[in-house]
Amino acid sequence: MAEAIKPEDMPVLMPVYNRSDIYFERGEGVYMFDDKGERYLDFMGGIAVTGLGHAHPYIVQALKDQAEKLWITSNVFKTHGGDKLAQRLVDLTFADTVFFQNSGVEAWECGIKVIRKYFSTIGQPQRYRVISFQGCFHGRTLAAIAAAKTEKMVGGFGPMTEGFDQVAWGNLNEVRNAITAETAAIMIEPVVGEGGMKAADPQFLRDLRTTCDEFGLLLYFDEIQCGMGRTGKLFAHEWAGVTPDVMCIAKALGNGFPIGACLATAKAAQGMVPGTHGSTYGGNPLATAVGNAVLDVMTKPGFIDQAKRMGDYLERKMVEVAKRHPKVFIGNRGKGLMQGLICVPLNLDVVKALREEKLLGLGAGDNVVRFLPPLIVTEAQIDDAVAIIDRVATKLAGA
Repeated sequence: MAEAIKPEDMPVLMPVYNRSDIYFERGEGVYMFDDKGERYLDFMGGIAVTGLGHAHPYIVQALKDQAEKLWITSNVFKTHGGDKLAQRLVDLTFADTVFFQNSGVEAWECGIKVIRKYFSTIGQPQRYRVISFQGCFHGRTLAAIAAAKTEKMVGGFGPMTEGFDQVAWGNLNEVRNAITAETAAIMIEPVVGEGGMKAADPQFLRDLRTTCDEFGLLLYFDEIQCGMGRTGKLFAHEWAGVTPDVMCIAKALGNGFPIGACLATAKAAQGMVPGTHGSTYGGNPLATAVGNAVLDVMTKPGFIDQAKRMGDYLERKMVEVAKRHPKVFIGNRGKGLMQGLICVPLNLDVVKALREEKLLGLGAGDNVVRFLPPLIVTEAQIDDAVAIIDRVATKLAGA
């Protein structure tokens, strides 16, 4: 564990990030520009946030238009934008109802409350525990880190919030053996991001649905990172042909403007009556205006199909680049425009070397380098990124 910071050395921004010295000033599509005018190919996207790229003109205009009208009311009043966005999400998914939050982890916590409240409402308050998976990441609140249980997140923040039982990734026997009379739900990211870019086998997701139905549990999908078109469908679980009872989304829903959403079936949310939950800023007119604009773009005929084609192309290129550089990359994993290269050297060293060549990626678990380009990326831009990876890998292999 790092040593405590001396008071005289404390910076004005709390030093919980290992920040680069680069100052970015503007973005355009798949590119960002620093204060020296240098252009970077952004395959990081604010960690899967800018699904439509930087400064998308339609999104910018929607935000400007709303900013000149109304920023905030209170959630004791309705807004047309909020009602519209909720209805669209219901129409596009399994859900019957939506609650808007400001971030992914808030939406995730809302889902946990929905699950606990459901079992309390049906007279089974003893069922509150949620089964999670090794390598999961759901955010940085006390409950979220308790679900993840990784030392880098929980160290120094004990005692941990009760209620989470963790099992091995992809192991149905462990899942079933972990179910007790206190179990309420099974929770999974259909494609893991922070934990190493692992895509769940579609059959495993189907088996989880069957298991939940068998034991009377709720199935909870976290699509904060893998949702909103990133895998070539609007939501990643659609590849498995199953639906959850509860789902949290965020990130690309706002393309950079803070918004998250908890989606649920009417059955699962039956206990969420007035007074059980709330948010000051959640679902504010600015956020829902942006969310509606994002859906306008993403639901246009052919948009998701094009994103799928680019995801397939990126995956092929990742397979090829890993084969070309076996001294640097063990292989690749991921789904669609959510790809990772498993590194031989330290992944953060690879990330730094790529950044020096003006390509932005980021680290993930299992020593993976993550690439999350916007859904509007082109083959030519993917080729540019791969050329940089080739160049960096050649240097690293010869070092």
